[in-house]
Amino acid sequence: MTVTTPRPAEAGPEEGGAAITPAFGAAWRRAGFWIGAGLVALLIALLSAVLGRSATLGEPLAIDNAAPTGSMALAEVLRRQGVTVTATASLEDTADAAATGEAPTILLYDRDYLLDDRQLRELAGLTDRLVLVRPGFDQLRELAPGVAQAGWVSGPLTADCALPAVQRAGTVSGDLLGYRIIDEDSDAIGCLAGEDDTYSLVQVGDVTILGAIGALTNEQIAEDGNAALVLNLLGERETLLWYRPGAEDVTGWTPPPTIPWLIPAILLLFAAGVAAAFWRGRRLGPLVIENLPVTVRASETMLGRARLYEKSGARLRALDALRVGTIQSIARVDGLSRHAGIDEIVETAAALTGRAPTELRRILVDDVPGTDADLVRRSDELLTIDREFTRSVRGSQG
Repeated sequence: MTVTTPRPAEAGPEEGGAAITPAFGAAWRRAGFWIGAGLVALLIALLSAVLGRSATLGEPLAIDNAAPTGSMALAEVLRRQGVTVTATASLEDTADAAATGEAPTILLYDRDYLLDDRQLRELAGLTDRLVLVRPGFDQLRELAPGVAQAGWVSGPLTADCALPAVQRAGTVSGDLLGYRIIDEDSDAIGCLAGEDDTYSLVQVGDVTILGAIGALTNEQIAEDGNAALVLNLLGERETLLWYRPGAEDVTGWTPPPTIPWLIPAILLLFAAGVAAAFWRGRRLGPLVIENLPVTVRASETMLGRARLYEKSGARLRALDALRVGTIQSIARVDGLSRHAGIDEIVETAAALTGRAPTELRRILVDDVPGTDADLVRRSDELLTIDREFTRSVRGSQG
């Protein structure tokens, strides 16, 4: 038996070449710091790249996002057509921007449904041209009563109403959500009809419900008539406010306090941790192998495992261990291949001992001991079978 123990750093080289030479150890100590610093820098760079990519891909329908799920392409085309496109992240900023000129078109994409009923009513009072992208239950109840969500629909969908933006589009495809007009007395106009009386665009007074969210994305805007739909829908007026509610719109939210010393303190703790790791790692020298004059008897291992089986009540596991030993003994004595199956071994043992195959299979495989007495009795049966088989083989050979 061998054990690995640390050798003090000042110890010299060991016999047999097991220890690191002094020259190699000195070179490793000189280069170890720079290697560790390089690995840390590489790890930081990888984390920054991953977090930066996640942040970019994690802002769907953002007009400054060039990823497939962003809407930068749509915003740039609108600007080239003379439309002033402004992104806002709070109701207060949206109100300030809407007050600077004529009533703008306001696009609302409240992905996390942060606005409450009061805020929705305040938003509706800022303009007479409001576009709701993928609105939820509360937005529909407050701003478009009589319209309900209907889930995803399959496209492409064909222009089927007199709205100019829909007529110019012709067909619309991509990711499409459907809505139902549940109030027959409502003045709502349904466009882009899908199955089961669903529509991916609904006009209710000054509010437009847009379920064709794929048409807004960089990835799908160029498909079919998607570009014509959204450019005409959002480019009717000179100003477009692209409102995506943020944390400031949550009732009772206050910005977290600025702690100027937090980042320097984190960097200092990180540097101290790296220094402590190098300090602790260099206290002990290289590992050496020492032979110990220890002999562990097989009986001790057997008894220890048996006690564990007894303590946990693992009778079947203990019996299976005995069965495996008996089956291996039968196969070895009869010269069977180590790949022989249990059925072949049972047939061979039955032919030589005169026992029925079903009886042997019960003893070697199927029986489950219910008590300690059952375990002892089945253990004795395995021993008897092993002895009978051995005598039968030797008798046939003699």
